[in-house]
Amino acid sequence: MKKQLITIAVNFKSADAYKTKADMLAVGVFEDDLKKSKTIEALDKKLGGSIGKLIKLGDFKAKQLSTACVYSEGKITPERILLVGFGKREKFSPDILRKASSLAAKTAVDVKCETLTLGLHSEIDSKTISAEKIGQVLAEGVYFGAYRYDEFVGSGENGRPVKLTVSIIDTTAASAKISKGIKTGIIIGQSQNISRTLANRPPNVVYPASLAAEAKKIASKTAGLTCKIFDYKQLKQKGFGGIVAVGQGAENKPVMIVLKYTPRGTKKIKAAPVALVGKAITFDSGGIDIKPSNGMDAMKMDMTGGASVMATMKAIAELKLPIPVYGIICSAENKPGSGSYRPGDIITTYSGKTVEILNTDAEGRIILCDGIHYAKELKCNTIVDICTLTGACIVALGLHKAGLMSNNDKLLEEMKQAAVDSGEPLWHLPCGDEYADEMKSKIADLRNISLTKGGGSSNAASFLAEFAGNTNWAHLDIAPTMEASDPLKKITTQGSIGFGVRLMTEYVIGLCK
Repeated sequence: MKKQLITIAVNFKSADAYKTKADMLAVGVFEDDLKKSKTIEALDKKLGGSIGKLIKLGDFKAKQLSTACVYSEGKITPERILLVGFGKREKFSPDILRKASSLAAKTAVDVKCETLTLGLHSEIDSKTISAEKIGQVLAEGVYFGAYRYDEFVGSGENGRPVKLTVSIIDTTAASAKISKGIKTGIIIGQSQNISRTLANRPPNVVYPASLAAEAKKIASKTAGLTCKIFDYKQLKQKGFGGIVAVGQGAENKPVMIVLKYTPRGTKKIKAAPVALVGKAITFDSGGIDIKPSNGMDAMKMDMTGGASVMATMKAIAELKLPIPVYGIICSAENKPGSGSYRPGDIITTYSGKTVEILNTDAEGRIILCDGIHYAKELKCNTIVDICTLTGACIVALGLHKAGLMSNNDKLLEEMKQAAVDSGEPLWHLPCGDEYADEMKSKIADLRNISLTKGGGSSNAASFLAEFAGNTNWAHLDIAPTMEASDPLKKITTQGSIGFGVRLMTEYVIGLCK
Protein backbone atom coordinates (compact mmCIF):
# COMPACT_ATOMS: atom_id res chain seq x y z
CA MET A 1 0.00 0.00 0.00
CA LYS A 2 1.39 3.39 -1.04
CA LYS A 3 1.96 5.99 1.62
CA GLN A 4 1.07 9.66 1.29
CA LEU A 5 4.05 11.76 0.22
CA ILE A 6 5.04 14.70 2.40
CA THR A 7 2.56 17.58 2.17
CA ILE A 8 4.21 20.91 1.44
CA ALA A 9 2.31 24.14 2.10
CA VAL A 10 3.65 27.63 1.41
CA ASN A 11 2.03 30.88 2.51
CA PHE A 12 2.87 34.57 2.81
CA LYS A 13 2.85 36.49 6.09
CA SER A 14 3.34 40.15 6.83
CA ALA A 15 4.73 39.64 10.31
CA ASP A 16 7.79 39.97 12.54
CA ALA A 17 9.94 36.93 11.83
CA TYR A 18 11.31 36.94 15.38
CA LYS A 19 7.80 36.73 16.84
CA THR A 20 6.41 34.15 14.42
CA LYS A 21 6.07 30.69 15.91
CA ALA A 22 8.15 28.20 13.92
CA ASP A 23 10.41 25.21 14.43
CA MET A 24 13.01 26.99 12.30
CA LEU A 25 13.72 30.47 10.93
CA ALA A 26 16.04 30.67 7.88
CA VAL A 27 18.04 33.85 7.27
CA GLY A 28 20.22 34.61 4.24
CA VAL A 29 23.65 36.26 4.55
CA PHE A 30 26.16 37.51 1.98
CA GLU A 31 29.79 36.56 2.49
CA ASP A 32 31.09 40.09 2.00
CA ASP A 33 28.45 41.57 4.33
CA LEU A 34 28.83 39.06 7.14
CA LYS A 35 30.35 41.42 9.70
CA LYS A 36 28.17 44.41 8.78
CA SER A 37 24.83 42.72 8.13
CA LYS A 38 22.01 44.62 9.85
CA THR A 39 19.92 41.43 9.91
CA ILE A 40 22.68 39.46 11.63
CA GLU A 41 23.45 42.33 13.99
CA ALA A 42 19.80 42.59 15.11
CA LEU A 43 19.41 38.84 15.40
CA ASP A 44 22.68 38.40 17.28
CA LYS A 45 21.63 41.06 19.77
CA LYS A 46 18.38 39.20 20.48
CA LEU A 47 20.25 35.92 20.87
CA GLY A 48 22.83 37.27 23.26
CA GLY A 49 25.81 37.07 20.91
CA SER A 50 25.62 33.41 19.88
CA ILE A 51 25.85 34.19 16.17
CA GLY A 52 28.76 36.55 16.75
CA LYS A 53 30.62 33.72 18.45
CA LEU A 54 30.04 31.45 15.45
CA ILE A 55 31.43 34.06 13.11
CA LYS A 56 34.40 34.89 15.34
CA LEU A 57 35.32 31.20 15.57
CA GLY A 58 35.10 30.88 11.80
CA ASP A 59 32.34 28.27 12.00
CA PHE A 60 30.19 30.24 9.55
CA LYS A 61 31.69 32.29 6.73
CA ALA A 62 28.57 32.61 4.54
CA LYS A 63 30.15 30.79 1.62
CA GLN A 64 27.60 29.98 -1.08
CA LEU A 65 25.05 27.44 0.26
CA SER A 66 26.89 26.93 3.53
CA THR A 67 24.79 26.71 6.69
CA ALA A 68 25.00 27.01 10.45
CA CYS A 69 22.26 26.39 13.00
CA VAL A 70 21.83 28.06 16.40
CA TYR A 71 19.12 27.59 19.01
CA SER A 72 17.06 30.49 20.29
CA GLU A 73 16.64 29.08 23.83
CA GLY A 74 13.43 31.09 24.17
CA LYS A 75 15.02 34.48 23.35
CA ILE A 76 12.95 34.72 20.15
CA THR A 77 9.90 32.69 19.16
CA PRO A 78 11.44 30.42 16.45
CA GLU A 79 13.22 27.49 18.09
CA ARG A 80 16.10 27.26 15.62
CA ILE A 81 17.82 29.81 13.40
CA LEU A 82 19.38 28.51 10.20
CA LEU A 83 21.96 30.80 8.66
CA VAL A 84 22.31 30.25 4.90
CA GLY A 85 25.26 31.66 2.99
CA PHE A 86 24.75 33.43 -0.34
CA GLY A 87 28.46 33.75 -1.15
CA LYS A 88 29.77 36.92 -2.80
CA ARG A 89 27.15 39.57 -3.55
CA GLU A 90 28.57 40.17 -7.05
CA LYS A 91 27.87 36.54 -8.00
CA PHE A 92 24.35 36.47 -6.60
CA SER A 93 21.50 35.41 -8.89
CA PRO A 94 17.84 34.40 -8.55
CA ASP A 95 18.91 30.77 -8.82
CA ILE A 96 21.15 31.11 -5.76
CA LEU A 97 18.13 32.36 -3.81
CA ARG A 98 16.08 29.43 -5.15
CA LYS A 99 18.79 26.99 -4.07
CA ALA A 100 19.09 28.65 -0.65
CA SER A 101 15.34 28.23 -0.16
CA SER A 102 15.62 24.60 -1.24
CA LEU A 103 18.49 24.01 1.17
CA ALA A 104 16.50 25.54 4.04
CA ALA A 105 13.47 23.38 3.27
CA LYS A 106 15.57 20.21 2.94
CA THR A 107 17.31 20.95 6.24
CA ALA A 108 13.98 21.57 7.95
CA VAL A 109 12.63 18.19 6.81
CA ASP A 110 15.90 16.44 7.70
CA VAL A 111 15.63 17.61 11.33
CA LYS A 112 11.88 16.84 11.40
CA CYS A 113 10.60 20.41 11.56
CA GLU A 114 6.92 20.89 10.81
CA THR A 115 7.04 24.69 10.44
CA LEU A 116 9.62 26.89 8.72
CA THR A 117 9.79 30.66 8.39
CA LEU A 118 11.80 32.09 5.49
CA GLY A 119 13.46 35.47 5.88
CA LEU A 120 16.16 34.73 3.33
CA HIS A 121 15.64 37.80 1.19
CA SER A 122 15.88 40.58 3.79
CA GLU A 123 19.16 41.99 2.46
CA ILE A 124 18.72 41.38 -1.27
CA ASP A 125 19.00 44.45 -3.48
CA SER A 126 15.76 44.97 -5.44
CA LYS A 127 17.88 45.94 -8.45
CA THR A 128 19.31 42.40 -8.54
CA ILE A 129 15.98 40.59 -8.55
CA SER A 130 12.40 41.86 -8.68
CA ALA A 131 10.10 41.43 -5.71
CA GLU A 132 7.77 39.17 -7.70
CA LYS A 133 10.69 36.95 -8.75
CA ILE A 134 11.83 36.78 -5.12
CA GLY A 135 8.48 35.31 -4.13
CA GLN A 136 8.45 32.90 -7.05
CA VAL A 137 11.93 31.42 -6.55
CA LEU A 138 11.49 31.15 -2.77
CA ALA A 139 8.34 29.07 -3.26
CA GLU A 140 9.88 26.97 -6.03
CA GLY A 141 12.87 26.30 -3.81
CA VAL A 142 10.71 25.11 -0.92
CA TYR A 143 8.97 22.52 -3.07
CA PHE A 144 12.25 21.38 -4.57
CA GLY A 145 14.02 20.95 -1.24
CA ALA A 146 11.24 19.56 0.93
CA TYR A 147 10.22 16.84 -1.55
CA ARG A 148 10.77 13.21 -0.59
CA TYR A 149 9.89 10.13 -2.59
CA ASP A 150 9.03 7.41 -0.07
CA GLU A 151 5.65 6.03 -1.14
CA PHE A 152 6.80 2.46 -0.58
CA VAL A 153 8.77 2.98 2.64
CA GLY A 154 7.07 1.41 5.64
CA SER A 155 5.23 3.78 7.99
CA GLY A 156 7.53 5.46 10.49
CA GLU A 157 10.71 4.19 8.83
CA ASN A 158 11.84 7.44 7.23
CA GLY A 159 11.52 9.80 10.18
CA ARG A 160 10.21 12.80 8.28
CA PRO A 161 7.22 15.00 9.14
CA VAL A 162 3.87 14.36 7.48
CA LYS A 163 3.61 18.03 6.52
CA LEU A 164 5.94 21.01 6.24
CA THR A 165 4.29 24.43 6.44
CA VAL A 166 6.46 27.30 5.22
CA SER A 167 5.75 30.98 5.81
CA ILE A 168 7.58 33.53 3.67
CA ILE A 169 7.85 36.72 5.73
CA ASP A 170 7.97 40.31 4.47
CA THR A 171 6.84 43.62 5.92
CA THR A 172 8.18 46.02 3.27
CA ALA A 173 6.41 47.93 0.52
CA ALA A 174 7.24 45.03 -1.80
CA SER A 175 5.00 42.61 0.12
CA ALA A 176 2.16 42.56 -2.43
CA LYS A 177 4.51 41.74 -5.31
CA ILE A 178 6.32 39.06 -3.30
CA SER A 179 2.96 37.51 -2.42
CA LYS A 180 1.99 37.48 -6.10
CA GLY A 181 5.25 35.78 -7.02
CA ILE A 182 4.72 33.16 -4.33
CA LYS A 183 1.45 32.11 -6.00
CA THR A 184 3.29 31.52 -9.28
CA GLY A 185 6.08 29.65 -7.50
CA ILE A 186 3.60 27.37 -5.72
CA ILE A 187 2.02 26.33 -9.04
CA ILE A 188 5.36 25.65 -10.71
CA GLY A 189 6.86 23.95 -7.63
CA GLN A 190 3.89 21.64 -7.19
CA SER A 191 3.93 20.76 -10.89
CA GLN A 192 7.64 19.98 -10.85
CA ASN A 193 7.10 17.56 -7.98
CA ILE A 194 4.35 15.79 -9.93
CA SER A 195 6.89 15.12 -12.67
CA ARG A 196 9.40 13.88 -10.09
CA THR A 197 6.93 11.47 -8.54
CA LEU A 198 5.91 10.00 -11.90
CA ALA A 199 9.56 9.46 -12.85
CA ASN A 200 10.49 8.03 -9.44
CA ARG A 201 7.70 5.49 -9.35
CA PRO A 202 8.62 1.90 -10.28
CA PRO A 203 7.85 0.65 -13.81
CA ASN A 204 5.31 -1.87 -12.51
CA VAL A 205 3.30 1.15 -11.30
CA VAL A 206 3.95 3.62 -14.14
CA TYR A 207 3.50 2.13 -17.62
CA PRO A 208 1.86 3.62 -20.72
CA ALA A 209 -1.77 2.96 -19.74
CA SER A 210 -1.33 4.16 -16.14
CA LEU A 211 0.48 7.26 -17.39
CA ALA A 212 -2.48 7.95 -19.67
CA ALA A 213 -4.83 7.54 -16.71
CA GLU A 214 -2.76 10.07 -14.76
CA ALA A 215 -3.01 12.53 -17.65
CA LYS A 216 -6.79 12.14 -17.74
CA LYS A 217 -6.96 12.70 -13.99
CA ILE A 218 -4.88 15.88 -14.21
CA ALA A 219 -6.96 17.22 -17.12
CA SER A 220 -10.24 16.50 -15.32
CA LYS A 221 -9.13 18.59 -12.36
CA THR A 222 -7.51 21.46 -14.29
CA ALA A 223 -9.63 24.14 -15.94
CA GLY A 224 -8.71 24.80 -19.56
CA LEU A 225 -7.03 21.41 -20.03
CA THR A 226 -8.42 18.51 -22.08
CA CYS A 227 -6.96 15.07 -22.72
CA LYS A 228 -7.15 12.70 -25.69
CA ILE A 229 -5.58 9.22 -25.68
CA PHE A 230 -4.59 7.20 -28.73
CA ASP A 231 -4.44 3.56 -27.63
CA TYR A 232 -2.46 0.80 -29.38
CA LYS A 233 -5.25 -0.09 -31.79
CA GLN A 234 -5.77 3.54 -32.79
CA LEU A 235 -2.03 4.12 -33.18
CA LYS A 236 -1.85 1.20 -35.61
CA GLN A 237 -4.94 2.33 -37.52
CA LYS A 238 -3.69 5.90 -37.89
CA GLY A 239 -0.19 4.89 -38.95
CA PHE A 240 1.91 5.93 -35.95
CA GLY A 241 4.52 3.40 -37.05
CA GLY A 242 7.33 4.68 -34.82
CA ILE A 243 5.47 4.43 -31.52
CA VAL A 244 3.90 1.11 -32.52
CA ALA A 245 7.25 -0.42 -33.50
CA VAL A 246 9.00 0.48 -30.25
CA GLY A 247 6.17 -0.68 -27.97
CA GLN A 248 4.72 -3.66 -29.82
CA GLY A 249 6.89 -6.27 -28.06
CA ALA A 250 5.84 -5.35 -24.54
CA GLU A 251 2.79 -6.62 -22.68
CA ASN A 252 1.97 -3.02 -21.72
CA LYS A 253 1.16 -1.57 -25.13
CA PRO A 254 2.08 1.99 -26.21
CA VAL A 255 -0.15 5.05 -26.13
CA MET A 256 0.04 8.64 -27.25
CA ILE A 257 -1.33 11.25 -24.84
CA VAL A 258 -2.47 14.61 -26.21
CA LEU A 259 -3.13 17.34 -23.64
CA LYS A 260 -4.60 20.56 -25.02
CA TYR A 261 -4.62 23.87 -23.17
CA THR A 262 -7.14 26.42 -24.39
CA PRO A 263 -6.82 29.92 -22.84
CA ARG A 264 -9.91 31.37 -21.24
CA GLY A 265 -11.08 34.95 -20.92
CA THR A 266 -10.41 37.99 -23.09
CA LYS A 267 -6.60 38.06 -22.89
CA LYS A 268 -6.08 35.23 -25.37
CA ILE A 269 -3.17 35.79 -27.76
CA LYS A 270 -4.18 35.19 -31.36
CA ALA A 271 -1.36 32.90 -32.36
CA ALA A 272 -0.79 29.39 -33.61
CA PRO A 273 -0.36 26.94 -30.75
CA VAL A 274 2.96 25.79 -29.32
CA ALA A 275 3.66 22.07 -28.99
CA LEU A 276 5.65 20.42 -26.21
CA VAL A 277 6.54 16.86 -27.22
CA GLY A 278 7.82 14.47 -24.56
CA LYS A 279 9.45 11.05 -24.63
CA ALA A 280 7.87 8.69 -22.11
CA ILE A 281 9.58 5.32 -22.31
CA THR A 282 8.32 3.99 -18.98
CA PHE A 283 11.01 1.31 -18.98
CA ASP A 284 13.90 0.98 -21.39
CA SER A 285 15.66 -2.37 -21.46
CA GLY A 286 17.13 -1.50 -24.85
CA GLY A 287 14.84 -3.99 -26.56
CA ILE A 288 16.54 -6.71 -28.63
CA ASP A 289 19.79 -4.72 -28.27
CA ILE A 290 19.50 -5.14 -24.53
CA LYS A 291 21.40 -2.86 -22.16
CA PRO A 292 23.91 -4.10 -19.55
CA SER A 293 22.17 -4.95 -16.28
CA ASN A 294 24.22 -2.49 -14.25
CA GLY A 295 22.12 0.65 -13.82
CA MET A 296 19.14 -0.65 -15.79
CA ASP A 297 16.88 0.02 -12.80
CA ALA A 298 17.28 3.75 -13.52
CA MET A 299 15.67 3.23 -16.91
CA LYS A 300 12.28 3.70 -15.27
CA MET A 301 13.21 7.40 -15.57
CA ASP A 302 13.40 7.25 -19.36
CA MET A 303 9.93 8.77 -19.29
CA THR A 304 11.15 11.99 -17.63
CA GLY A 305 10.53 14.12 -20.73
CA GLY A 306 6.93 12.98 -21.00
CA ALA A 307 6.32 13.41 -17.27
CA SER A 308 7.69 16.95 -17.44
CA VAL A 309 5.47 17.82 -20.41
CA MET A 310 2.43 16.55 -18.49
CA ALA A 311 3.34 18.57 -15.39
CA THR A 312 4.16 21.66 -17.48
CA MET A 313 0.74 21.55 -19.11
CA LYS A 314 -0.82 21.58 -15.65
CA ALA A 315 1.29 24.59 -14.64
CA ILE A 316 0.49 26.51 -17.84
CA ALA A 317 -3.24 25.95 -17.35
CA GLU A 318 -3.19 26.92 -13.66
CA LEU A 319 -1.23 30.07 -14.48
CA LYS A 320 -3.95 30.90 -17.04
CA LEU A 321 -1.41 31.87 -19.68
CA PRO A 322 -3.00 33.47 -22.78
CA ILE A 323 -1.40 31.23 -25.44
CA PRO A 324 -2.70 27.84 -26.69
CA VAL A 325 -0.39 24.88 -26.02
CA TYR A 326 -0.43 21.18 -26.88
CA GLY A 327 1.37 18.61 -24.77
CA ILE A 328 2.08 15.47 -26.81
CA ILE A 329 3.44 12.52 -24.83
CA CYS A 330 4.66 9.46 -26.73
CA SER A 331 4.74 6.51 -24.33
CA ALA A 332 5.93 2.93 -24.64
CA GLU A 333 7.93 0.21 -22.94
CA ASN A 334 11.03 -0.83 -24.88
CA LYS A 335 11.37 -4.52 -24.03
CA PRO A 336 12.45 -7.66 -25.87
CA GLY A 337 9.64 -10.05 -26.71
CA SER A 338 8.28 -12.25 -29.45
CA GLY A 339 6.73 -9.22 -31.15
CA SER A 340 9.58 -6.73 -30.63
CA TYR A 341 11.00 -4.71 -33.49
CA ARG A 342 14.43 -5.91 -34.59
CA PRO A 343 17.72 -4.62 -35.93
CA GLY A 344 17.31 -4.71 -39.70
CA ASP A 345 13.59 -3.85 -39.68
CA ILE A 346 12.37 -0.97 -41.83
CA ILE A 347 9.44 0.91 -40.33
CA THR A 348 7.16 3.56 -41.79
CA THR A 349 6.68 6.50 -39.42
CA TYR A 350 3.59 8.68 -39.11
CA SER A 351 5.14 11.19 -41.51
CA GLY A 352 5.53 8.56 -44.19
CA LYS A 353 9.32 8.57 -43.93
CA THR A 354 10.87 5.14 -43.63
CA VAL A 355 13.54 4.27 -41.07
CA GLU A 356 16.01 1.40 -41.09
CA ILE A 357 16.49 0.12 -37.54
CA LEU A 358 20.14 -0.58 -36.74
CA ASN A 359 19.83 -0.45 -32.95
CA THR A 360 16.64 -0.98 -30.97
CA ASP A 361 18.09 0.99 -28.06
CA ALA A 362 17.90 4.16 -30.16
CA GLU A 363 14.14 4.11 -29.62
CA GLY A 364 13.46 7.61 -28.27
CA ARG A 365 13.90 9.29 -31.63
CA ILE A 366 11.61 6.68 -33.20
CA ILE A 367 8.65 7.55 -31.00
CA LEU A 368 9.36 11.29 -30.95
CA CYS A 369 9.36 11.62 -34.74
CA ASP A 370 5.70 10.53 -34.73
CA GLY A 371 4.85 13.09 -32.04
CA ILE A 372 6.66 15.88 -33.89
CA HIS A 373 4.84 15.16 -37.14
CA TYR A 374 1.50 15.05 -35.32
CA ALA A 375 2.29 18.49 -33.83
CA LYS A 376 2.80 19.77 -37.37
CA GLU A 377 -0.63 18.41 -38.32
CA LEU A 378 -2.10 20.38 -35.42
CA LYS A 379 -0.70 23.57 -37.06
CA CYS A 380 1.70 24.31 -34.21
CA ASN A 381 4.13 27.05 -35.23
CA THR A 382 6.74 26.03 -32.65
CA ILE A 383 7.67 22.56 -31.45
CA VAL A 384 9.87 21.85 -28.43
CA ASP A 385 10.73 18.23 -27.75
CA ILE A 386 12.20 17.06 -24.46
CA CYS A 387 13.71 13.66 -23.83
CA THR A 388 16.32 11.61 -22.03
CA LEU A 389 17.73 10.77 -25.44
CA THR A 390 21.44 10.02 -25.59
CA GLY A 391 24.29 8.86 -23.39
CA ALA A 392 26.43 10.88 -25.80
CA CYS A 393 24.98 14.07 -24.31
CA ILE A 394 26.24 12.98 -20.89
CA VAL A 395 29.68 12.38 -22.39
CA ALA A 396 29.61 15.86 -23.90
CA LEU A 397 28.21 17.83 -20.98
CA GLY A 398 28.58 15.80 -17.79
CA LEU A 399 25.69 15.87 -15.33
CA HIS A 400 25.05 19.57 -14.82
CA LYS A 401 23.48 20.90 -18.04
CA ALA A 402 21.04 19.59 -20.63
CA GLY A 403 21.72 19.80 -24.34
CA LEU A 404 19.90 22.33 -26.54
CA MET A 405 19.67 22.12 -30.32
CA SER A 406 17.44 24.09 -32.69
CA ASN A 407 16.81 25.05 -36.31
CA ASN A 408 15.85 28.62 -35.40
CA ASP A 409 18.10 31.29 -33.86
CA LYS A 410 15.24 33.24 -32.26
CA LEU A 411 13.86 30.11 -30.60
CA LEU A 412 17.37 29.22 -29.50
CA GLU A 413 17.73 32.53 -27.67
CA GLU A 414 14.26 32.22 -26.14
CA MET A 415 15.17 28.81 -24.73
CA LYS A 416 18.47 30.14 -23.38
CA GLN A 417 16.62 32.95 -21.60
CA ALA A 418 14.11 30.47 -20.19
CA ALA A 419 17.04 28.45 -18.86
CA VAL A 420 18.36 31.51 -17.01
CA ASP A 421 14.92 32.44 -15.68
CA SER A 422 14.19 28.90 -14.50
CA GLY A 423 17.61 27.93 -13.16
CA GLU A 424 17.50 24.80 -15.34
CA PRO A 425 20.71 25.16 -17.37
CA LEU A 426 21.14 24.36 -21.06
CA TRP A 427 24.16 24.22 -23.36
CA HIS A 428 23.89 24.80 -27.09
CA LEU A 429 25.11 21.85 -29.17
CA PRO A 430 25.25 21.63 -32.97
CA CYS A 431 22.90 19.88 -35.35
CA GLY A 432 22.27 20.25 -39.07
CA ASP A 433 22.54 18.77 -42.52
CA GLU A 434 26.06 17.42 -42.06
CA TYR A 435 24.86 15.33 -39.10
CA ALA A 436 21.60 14.38 -40.83
CA ASP A 437 23.58 13.11 -43.83
CA GLU A 438 25.21 10.57 -41.52
CA MET A 439 21.72 9.20 -40.77
CA LYS A 440 20.86 8.51 -44.42
CA SER A 441 20.16 4.89 -45.35
CA LYS A 442 20.72 3.18 -48.69
CA ILE A 443 17.57 1.08 -48.32
CA ALA A 444 15.25 3.53 -46.47
CA ASP A 445 14.93 7.28 -46.00
CA LEU A 446 16.90 7.26 -42.73
CA ARG A 447 18.77 5.02 -40.32
CA ASN A 448 18.05 5.36 -36.62
CA ILE A 449 21.77 5.64 -35.74
CA SER A 450 24.85 6.98 -37.44
CA LEU A 451 27.67 4.67 -38.46
CA THR A 452 30.14 7.52 -37.91
CA LYS A 453 31.95 7.52 -34.57
CA GLY A 454 31.15 10.42 -32.20
CA GLY A 455 28.55 13.19 -32.20
CA GLY A 456 25.72 10.91 -31.10
CA SER A 457 23.58 13.63 -29.50
CA SER A 458 23.91 15.86 -32.58
CA ASN A 459 23.07 12.97 -34.90
CA ALA A 460 19.95 12.13 -32.86
CA ALA A 461 18.80 15.75 -32.90
CA SER A 462 19.42 16.02 -36.63
CA PHE A 463 17.32 12.89 -37.16
CA LEU A 464 14.41 14.62 -35.39
CA ALA A 465 15.01 17.83 -37.35
CA GLU A 466 14.18 15.87 -40.51
CA PHE A 467 10.64 15.49 -39.17
CA ALA A 468 10.32 19.07 -37.90
CA GLY A 469 11.12 20.41 -41.36
CA ASN A 470 10.64 24.18 -41.63
CA THR A 471 8.64 24.43 -38.39
CA ASN A 472 10.43 26.31 -35.60
CA TRP A 473 11.86 23.50 -33.50
CA ALA A 474 14.02 23.06 -30.41
CA HIS A 475 15.32 19.84 -28.95
CA LEU A 476 16.18 19.33 -25.27
CA ASP A 477 18.33 16.29 -24.52
CA ILE A 478 17.94 15.99 -20.75
CA ALA A 479 19.79 12.70 -20.29
CA PRO A 480 22.47 14.52 -18.23
CA THR A 481 19.86 15.97 -15.86
CA MET A 482 17.54 12.97 -15.52
CA GLU A 483 18.24 12.74 -11.79
CA ALA A 484 19.95 14.70 -9.03
CA SER A 485 23.69 15.15 -9.48
CA ASP A 486 25.91 15.16 -6.39
CA PRO A 487 25.83 18.99 -6.03
CA LEU A 488 22.02 18.97 -6.18
CA LYS A 489 21.82 16.28 -3.50
CA LYS A 490 22.95 18.98 -1.08
CA ILE A 491 19.71 20.88 -1.64
CA THR A 492 17.23 18.11 -2.48
CA THR A 493 16.70 14.38 -2.27
CA GLN A 494 18.14 11.83 -4.69
CA GLY A 495 16.15 10.63 -7.69
CA SER A 496 14.29 12.58 -10.35
CA ILE A 497 14.47 16.38 -10.30
CA GLY A 498 11.63 16.88 -12.79
CA PHE A 499 13.96 18.77 -15.10
CA GLY A 500 12.17 20.80 -17.74
CA VAL A 501 9.01 21.81 -15.90
CA ARG A 502 10.37 25.16 -14.74
CA LEU A 503 12.20 25.61 -18.04
CA MET A 504 9.25 24.99 -20.36
CA THR A 505 6.86 26.96 -18.16
CA GLU A 506 9.20 29.96 -18.21
CA TYR A 507 9.51 29.60 -21.98
CA VAL A 508 5.74 29.85 -22.45
CA ILE A 509 5.55 32.70 -19.91
CA GLY A 510 8.18 34.51 -22.01
CA LEU A 511 6.05 34.14 -25.15
CA CYS A 512 3.20 35.91 -23.39
CA LYS A 513 5.16 39.06 -22.55
